[in-house]
Amino acid sequence: MTTLVPLTINTTISPPFSALFTLDGEVYSGSALWNITAQRFYFQLQDQGGNVVWNGALVGSPTGFDIELAPGVFTRSTILYREDTGNFEVTP
Repeated sequence: MTTLVPLTINTTISPPFSALFTLDGEVYSGSALWNITAQRFYFQLQDQGGNVVWNGALVGSPTGFDIELAPGVFTRSTILYREDTGNFEVTP
């Protein structure tokens, strides 16, 4: 089963996006921050202890092709951002 989490950017708060994600049965905090030098969003996942487990460019997956965020970090779960729908997709 895939869980969809909409990427809703609010430029009046910092970070402009944050949500909780369940990956490999654990809850992680995900946030997107704008990088002014790269002119793009970066996505960060933190465990409940505040430790960063993954940080990288927020790369959008096109329809019909998956580009995983946090590759190799989780054993059972995957997370990606589907650019055309504006949703994160988390499985299982």
